[in-house]
Amino acid sequence: MSEKELKNGSPPHMAHNEKDGSNSPPLKDEFGPDPARRASVAMNIVENPLRTVVDAEAFCNANEMGEHAALFGRAALVARDGFHNVPGLTEDERTALEYEKGHKWHGPMMLWYSIGLCAIGAATQGWDQTGSNGANLSFPEEFGIAGGGRDAWIVGLVNSIIFLTAGLIGAWIVDPMNKYLGRRGEIFVTAACLTATPIGSAFARSWQGLFAARFVMGIGIGAKNAFIPSFILMLGIWFCPESPRWLMKNKRNAQGFKSMNTLRAHPIIGARDYYYSYVLYQEELALVRGDSYFTRMRDIFTVPRIRRANYGASTVMIAQQMCGINIISFYSSTIFRNVGYTATQALYASLGYGAIQVVFTIPTLFLIDTQGRRKLTLITFPLMCIFLLAAGLSLLKTTGSQGAQIGPVVLFVYLFTIMYSLGEGPVAFQYSAEVFPTIQREQGMSWAIFINNTFAGILSLTFPRMTEVMTPTGAFGFYAGLNLIAWFMIFCFVRETKQLTLEEIDQVFNIPTKTFLAYETKQWLPWFIKRYVFFNKSAERPAPLLEKVQEEKAMLRSQLQ
Repeated sequence: MSEKELKNGSPPHMAHNEKDGSNSPPLKDEFGPDPARRASVAMNIVENPLRTVVDAEAFCNANEMGEHAALFGRAALVARDGFHNVPGLTEDERTALEYEKGHKWHGPMMLWYSIGLCAIGAATQGWDQTGSNGANLSFPEEFGIAGGGRDAWIVGLVNSIIFLTAGLIGAWIVDPMNKYLGRRGEIFVTAACLTATPIGSAFARSWQGLFAARFVMGIGIGAKNAFIPSFILMLGIWFCPESPRWLMKNKRNAQGFKSMNTLRAHPIIGARDYYYSYVLYQEELALVRGDSYFTRMRDIFTVPRIRRANYGASTVMIAQQMCGINIISFYSSTIFRNVGYTATQALYASLGYGAIQVVFTIPTLFLIDTQGRRKLTLITFPLMCIFLLAAGLSLLKTTGSQGAQIGPVVLFVYLFTIMYSLGEGPVAFQYSAEVFPTIQREQGMSWAIFINNTFAGILSLTFPRMTEVMTPTGAFGFYAGLNLIAWFMIFCFVRETKQLTLEEIDQVFNIPTKTFLAYETKQWLPWFIKRYVFFNKSAERPAPLLEKVQEEKAMLRSQLQ
């Protein structure tokens, strides 16, 4: 099997079994090394538990963790078989593993502290957007660029430079910064950048000075993906443990296990998760075989399985900009003031817009794994189209009371925002992070963030001038139309990944695009029309495509045996 064929899927890792906490061997040979090696590895894993224990203990002894050798031996068997079938576990270890199975949200305080700090990291971008949004009410007049034509382009450039530099520069320096500074060091540097640049923006005395401050701010946003959250992040990051995976990659396994242990509820859980990650990482190294960062970057465009994942990730990222949400995020205060609100009222209306995004993202935390990423986006994009178009048409009303003129605009903007929060908003980054094989995840996410931020910059750059040339109603209508195009792209390229193991995600993206589209258009779509357009409850839903593929592979495997 060629090196290119090896890269067609993820390294041969084990699929997690929710029922007993085990990580069972994968079923498919075509996604790992050659069959002979796979057979040998399978024999060792399945039929030789002593070998598993010996390897785990050897790992500890080779990494100055001899005192944990017995713990890792038991943890390796738990990862393979589940804790019910492992002899030698202490009562305390069995209790911890049993409790973990039924309490997915259980974890030590340091885990929740780290999660909270990550949330603050994500909030810095929203904080910067909010600051830029509100500043649009004053800085054009302050710097003498409140006119049309060239001035509109300058306002757009000042607003867009944050996202253009985030996409064109920030997204691409993540890997080298992580390599040389570590995860915590990289976050500290970017948080310091995001703490200093708002101060620089506040002291700007010209649009050129504001442009320069936001240029640097954008690099920080791109590398991290506002003064108050970034300052908290800058100080708080040093109380977090360093990334266990980063320590592992730098051959500091004793420290890596210590870090993992602070993020898990019990040492047996920490040892199981760390050793399992270590085994997967060694498989990744064997698969990469010295490939450079740029070789792996090339693979996301040339290797079929990874290219299809890239289609999906790029689609949801660009669709996030095509839907028009960021014309609200960047310019809502300006939009509300232009329909009759005072500057203060416009800021309060924008506050309501942000609050709606937060509130209606909460149910999506549960819907995204029950209804699915693809389903949520396919349902909400047509509704976003309708509500955005209605908001644009509402701008045409210029008679009657202030409430009669403003109310419909605000209502439809809020309804549009609700639909975004129930679909595309939470889906884009989660989907992009899960579809790439582990080896290409850094490259894939860099490309996805580049797409997202660059098109956010283009949107922000062009919208002020667009409202002049096309009128605000025309601009809203333009983005309403893009929602329909985005829906079509999602239908063609975004494949469902809800509740799938890493192995199954590999199988989903190994299905050729031609086969996928044939199933969607000839089987799924006719069923959908019969069931939900003509309300035919007796219409039989076709079996999922992945299930059909798995059945075909099982039949082929049985024939070969």
